Order: sequence, then C-alpha cells, then structure tokens
Amino acid sequence: MTTYTLIIAISSIIIISFIFNIVAKRTNIPSVLLLIGLGVCIKEFGADYFGISIDFDPGILEIIGNVGLVMIVLEAALDLDLKREKMGMIWRSFLVALIALVGSSFAIAYIIIYMIPGSASLYQALIYAIPLSIMSSAIIIPSVGGLKGSKKEFMVYESTFSDILGIMFFYFMLEAEAGATAGKIAIDVGLNIGVTILVSIVLSYILVYIFQKLTSQVKLFLVISVLMMLYALGKTFHLSSLLIILTFGLILNNTPVFFRGRLSKVVNRETVKPIMHDFHILTLESAFVIRTFFFVLFGMFITLSSIVDWRVAVISLAIVGALYVVRFILLKLIVQRDIVPQLYIAPRGLITILLFFVIDSHVGEDGINHLRIVNFDTGILLFVILITSLVMTLGLIIYRGDNVKDVLLNQMPGMKVDKDTDLSEQEDDYDDIIKHNVEEQDFKGF
Repeated sequence: MTTYTLIIAISSIIIISFIFNIVAKRTNIPSVLLLIGLGVCIKEFGADYFGISIDFDPGILEIIGNVGLVMIVLEAALDLDLKREKMGMIWRSFLVALIALVGSSFAIAYIIIYMIPGSASLYQALIYAIPLSIMSSAIIIPSVGGLKGSKKEFMVYESTFSDILGIMFFYFMLEAEAGATAGKIAIDVGLNIGVTILVSIVLSYILVYIFQKLTSQVKLFLVISVLMMLYALGKTFHLSSLLIILTFGLILNNTPVFFRGRLSKVVNRETVKPIMHDFHILTLESAFVIRTFFFVLFGMFITLSSIVDWRVAVISLAIVGALYVVRFILLKLIVQRDIVPQLYIAPRGLITILLFFVIDSHVGEDGINHLRIVNFDTGILLFVILITSLVMTLGLIIYRGDNVKDVLLNQMPGMKVDKDTDLSEQEDDYDDIIKHNVEEQDFKGF
C-alpha cells in the first residue's frame, strides 16, 4: 500500500463515519455497529479486491482503545452538571451500576461454568464474566443525546460508573490470582479507591488552576497529554485512572461548585468558560476519530465463521438474558418507575473488548496464562455486543418512534391535534419527550 493510498483510505473511513453519524441520528442504529460492519467488509472484501495485505498488531488496537476511553470519559464528564437536586439521581445510578456489575458477573460466571466445557473454576469464569458485565459508555453516551435531561444524565452517570467500577473489579480479581485472600482484596480495594480519589481531587484542582493561567495559543493538547500521562501512570501504580479523568472533567465543568470561599479567588470563571468550550469541542472531535478507527479495526479482527455456531448463539442469548433480568430487577427496585428506555440501554463494547485483550495476553509468574478458558469462543463476545446494541437500537426507536408519529401528524394537513381537547397527564409527558427527543437531538459524539 502506497502512502497516498493509505491517506485516501484513512480519509475515506472518517468521511464514512460521519455519514454513519447521520444514519445513526435518523434511525437510532448505533454507528458503532456500522463501523464494526465496515471493518468486517474491509477485511472480507476490500482487502482482496484491492490486493491489500492486512496484518495489524492487536497491541495497536489496545492503545487506540485506551486513548479513546480517556477521551470518552472526559467528554462525558464535561457534559455533567453537579447540582444538589441531582445527588439522588447520581446515587441511584451508582447503585444500579455497582449492583448490576456484581450480580451480572456472578450470573454470567455460572452460565459459563455450566454451558462451556473446560471452565475449571469460578475464578476463571468470573474473569471472563466481568468484561461482559460492563456497560459501554463509548456506545451509550453518544446514543442518549436525544433523551430528555434526567434520563440522559442517569445513563451517562451509570455507564461511566460501570466502566470505572468494572475496570477496578477486573484488575482486583487479577491480583487474586497471586493467592490474595478476600479480606486482603477488600482492603486493597478500599485503599485504592481512597488514594485514587485523593490524588484525583488534588491533581484536578492543580490542573484547572494551571489551565486558566496558560497564555499560549497551544494548550488544549498539552492538557490532554498531561491527562494521558496521568492515566498511564495511574495504571502503572494500579490506581483507578478513570477516576482522575472523571474528576478533572467534573471540576472543570463545575468550577462554582468546587471553587468556593477562598478557593473562588484562585479561579477566573470568565476565563475558564471559553477555554472549557474549546476543550469540549476538542475532546468531542478527538473521541470521534479515535472511536472510528477503534471499531473499524475491531471489525477487521472479527472472524465471521465464529458466529455461525449455534452453540455460540445459545450461550450468548443466555448471557444477554441474564444481563437484562438483573437490570430489570435493579431498575424496578432502585429507580422504581419510568424505566423505559433505560432498561434497553445496556450495550457492551469498548471496555469489554479491551479487557478480553488483557485476558488473552496475561501471563502468570510461571510464564503461563492460567486465566484462559480454552473452549471459550470469541464469537460469544461478538454476539453479546451485537445483540445488546440491537436491543438498545430497537428500544430507542420504539421510544422515539411513537413521539415522531405524533409530531408528524401535526405537520400533515387535516391532521392537526385539537389543542382544546383535554389531555391526560401521560400525554403531557409525551409532549416533553417530543421536545427533548426530536427537536433537541444533536451530534453529541456518535
């Protein structure tokens, strides 16, 4: 492949991804699925047609995925407003994310043990189950842009908490391979969270203060580079690095909340506001490009033959069923009412893929991978991602479709709704949903 051919290919993928954005907005089909399909088509048809040899190191995909994860969480944090009246919603989203993660992990682990031959232990099964129990903020955050405020913010918080808690849970389980007891793991978890939160708050205050003092025109990528470095250093020291990114974004977007009293004198809100706006655009654009190439490359790694095995399909459906049963119970108990379309928004994606790469490349102290379940077909991973994404798509289409019909009726001659007609409380709610779901939809991410 020549240099110019490569430039044309990269540019074409970005252009196609933008078109997928438009399709996603019109249909509620996640553009992530379209990008994965594009990657599969490139591998199966494009490479042979153009005579191109595709040979990527999976490590490249892992690097792109980690960078994308940082940008996605940062983008989400910059969208979140912390207000006293929202604390209940934040707490509920945290509880749903935490309990769903643990409950789904054990449910899927037992499915793996009983349905996949050679699953030697509950520990191995849990290692495989945790990634499948983590919701994908990479898919959810851009997909809920058209939901009304409370529903959108609940899903953004829940998916972000799911990412953070899931990654922490996964790596703590990896440490247990060395023979750590449950008590030691629990202590490590507590210390890790405490240290990470403390470090996150201190670093975030320092970064926001320095951020507003920079006079150079070139500073946004400098801050992103610092955040990337902190993320990598946190991973090196086994800290929950996503908390650092999340905390920085929250503090930057909510300076009146975090800079009070004497601290209010060290930050100029008028200076921070335009910088934050530019920073938000940069993270949005960067996350778009990174997500594009991550999921296209992932599609190029997929082997289509793995999805024609009926056993893979049955196991995948059992896993998906467990995910939604656990989710339904928790939403009914914690959120209690108005759980649609949140019930259907539970796709798996970027984090799930990244953690499976970790499992595959993990080597114990004796140089042997003791985590790998030999008979676990990677087609299960693909099936779960596809099915959960399709369920979310159908849920959003149904949720949005009824409202779109109402709006279209008002635009047709002779079909105007009589405004003098008494409307029920439910119809009033529909009016609000129409406003938020149709009139205010935008391109927040994918």
